[in-house]
Amino acid sequence: MRLTSTFALAAVCQAAALAAPVDQIEKRDTVKGFDISHYQSTVNYQGAYNSGARFVIIKATEGTTYIDPKFSQHYNGATAAGLIRGGYHFARPGSSSGAAQATYFVAHGGGWSGDGRTLPGMLDMEYGTASQGGTCHGLSQSSMVNWITDFVNTYQSKTSRWPMIYTTNDWWVTCTGNSKAFNTKSPLVLARYSTAGPGTIPGGWPFQTIWQNSDSYTYGGDSDIFNGALTNLKKLATG
Repeated sequence: MRLTSTFALAAVCQAAALAAPVDQIEKRDTVKGFDISHYQSTVNYQGAYNSGARFVIIKATEGTTYIDPKFSQHYNGATAAGLIRGGYHFARPGSSSGAAQATYFVAHGGGWSGDGRTLPGMLDMEYGTASQGGTCHGLSQSSMVNWITDFVNTYQSKTSRWPMIYTTNDWWVTCTGNSKAFNTKSPLVLARYSTAGPGTIPGGWPFQTIWQNSDSYTYGGDSDIFNGALTNLKKLATG
């Protein structure tokens, strides 16, 4: 498993944080970042970098039929600004298999290379609309866990890296039954828009690797916070 040392180091840091008062936790090393998609037609990548951001996660694909039209523009802009960058896949579990969607993602921007500037891809698990089968895309909890397993394993077989998983505590509990099947493989990207911290960590993960703390970021997209120092972020990128 390529992320073993990254998880071990982060776990030590997190254990110390959990034992510390809130004001001390807030002083731990973190790294600013953000995530974007075609909804952000223009992004100030250099402004973000100059303000302290060091990473960005960019929408690449959705399902097996959609490629984000701004992906290449965003990816190239982030690269030119010196940001560590990676792609994410918006999951459509009710439309095709996890393996099919992971394969599509890797083929259209979601791959990984050991250049020290590319994050492993991120699987974006969100609430489905009514036309998509509702909150859980028409899948039972066990079927959803199987779908995610299919995606995660396929992605790892094609890239040698375990993908990050983006979710909320509520969605994870509701749609996977709070599955603990991925907490030693895939880093957690937890969404909770709050100034009070990431809140409840689902699925047996000991900590969040990235916290999406706001849906508004000064330079474009959503605001993210990496849970560690820049050296840890670079290690996540290098594998």
